[in-house]
Amino acid sequence: MMEMPPLQFAQTNGIRMGFYEAGPTNDKPPMVLCHGWPELAFSWRHQIKALSEAGIRVIAPDQRGYGATDRPEPVEAYDIEHLTADLVGLLDHLGIEKAIFVGHDWGGFVVWQMPLRHPGRVAGVVGINTPHTNRAWADPIELLRKRFGEHMYIVQFQDPGHEPDKIFGSRVEQTFDAFMRKPARRPDAPAEEVVAGVGASPRLNLAFPQMIANYDARHDPRTPILSPEEKQVFVDAFTRTGFTGGINWYRNMSRNWQRAEGLDHIVRVPSLMIMAENDAVLPPSAADGMEKLIPDLEKYLVKDSGHWTQQEKPEEVSAKLIEWRRRRFG
Repeated sequence: MMEMPPLQFAQTNGIRMGFYEAGPTNDKPPMVLCHGWPELAFSWRHQIKALSEAGIRVIAPDQRGYGATDRPEPVEAYDIEHLTADLVGLLDHLGIEKAIFVGHDWGGFVVWQMPLRHPGRVAGVVGINTPHTNRAWADPIELLRKRFGEHMYIVQFQDPGHEPDKIFGSRVEQTFDAFMRKPARRPDAPAEEVVAGVGASPRLNLAFPQMIANYDARHDPRTPILSPEEKQVFVDAFTRTGFTGGINWYRNMSRNWQRAEGLDHIVRVPSLMIMAENDAVLPPSAADGMEKLIPDLEKYLVKDSGHWTQQEKPEEVSAKLIEWRRRRFG
């Protein structure tokens, strides 16, 4: 795979996880890069190269349900307890006591949970676009349904018939053609509030399955962020695996909320929040108030970037990760 180290495997938490590793193995604490939906460890290719060349040990897994990693059948196998335990098992496999966890999109939700559930294994956390929030006051799916309606993609993803999975799975190239582009313009409707970590404007079209079903790249004026060769990596992977593994993460949002009752949501490790100016789904305003939950928090804004920040602005994201890592951890 272009610009990626060799694929390795670890037995962790009952699954076989594929991961990529680069940089000096004696570097501490290493940085573990956790991708979102619908992505892969390949989404971090630029950071893996830049961080390892800067002398930082970096590890990027295909997470549960994705790419080279196993895809268990039960929906409950994708709850936040499994997802965080997978990363602990990866550290165990590599003989690592503590790591800095870096997460984008859904990976961000996972890494913010790591210091809450496995504090002894976490040296620091970096969220990219995805904020850390307190437990929602009600079931997040019901909040999303009330705020955005039945066609909001996360609400649709709850469909037990897996209809959204089928739409994406039958249109893999269309899916990545449509998603992996720079935004046409800066959103003019920033979030008024954050609902379960999703801060999109009510006016934003969030009916992603229908958008993909009707999409024609020939009529899309937005600029692609992937080369044809890079796009093919995603297309090949998801053609093989389908989308159900990743969508199952969303099918556990109510379960995660229920099981988080009583969990202390204060993050007590050095943390960095990287925000993207033009992310319409996770806008910078979604990170307002994070300081109340994270005493040691820095924020950094990447200007002129949409949602796929580490791929849209790879040099800037890598430089900030290197600078913060060196300043805070030596």
